[in-house]
Amino acid sequence: MPSLDYGSLSATAIFGSLVLGYLLGSIPFGLLLTRMAGLGDVRNIGSGNIGATNVLRTGNKPLAAATLLLDALKATAGAILAQKLFGGDVNQLPGLLGGFAAFIGHLFPVWLKFKGGKGVATYIGTLLGIFPIMVLVFAVSWLTVAFLSRYSSLSALVATLVIPVALWILGAKDAALVTSAMTVITWWKHKANIERLISGTESKIGQKG
Repeated sequence: MPSLDYGSLSATAIFGSLVLGYLLGSIPFGLLLTRMAGLGDVRNIGSGNIGATNVLRTGNKPLAAATLLLDALKATAGAILAQKLFGGDVNQLPGLLGGFAAFIGHLFPVWLKFKGGKGVATYIGTLLGIFPIMVLVFAVSWLTVAFLSRYSSLSALVATLVIPVALWILGAKDAALVTSAMTVITWWKHKANIERLISGTESKIGQKG
């Protein structure tokens, strides 16, 4: 992967990548889909989150799957469009900025007073846009930990740790740095899950109540 060259990009390109990514990422698909389905405001149930996991608490699995897919693809779109519009084939910075900004937009959407999701789907979507093979690495990591532990949150947390290391090993140091920042933020957004994992009160996959 070509290295980042901040000097070769205009301020307009950097700003444009960030704004484009953020606006795409801030689209609250979970909230929009549940309202369109007549299920009310998803923020009033469960964790109050707008992500797919909380949408699943409505009991509508297809809607949760659609939320997961759209939340991922909005980050992919942010990365790809920013790269096409501002980067070309040489400098990968716009794509990285676009994907990262979409991730931030999902977590802190301006339309919802900066109260959004936890970012796992948009993390995956960003990987799809900037380094697609890492989606497979993420999936294998997630499935392995899920099989061994039966904890969805732990699986996601471990997978986000694996990604920056794998990118660094592959020589994609710029992408490794960006995903490292995303990993730190993801862990921070999952602090309540981490506390429950430590106390042994976190719900396992398939567990009722």
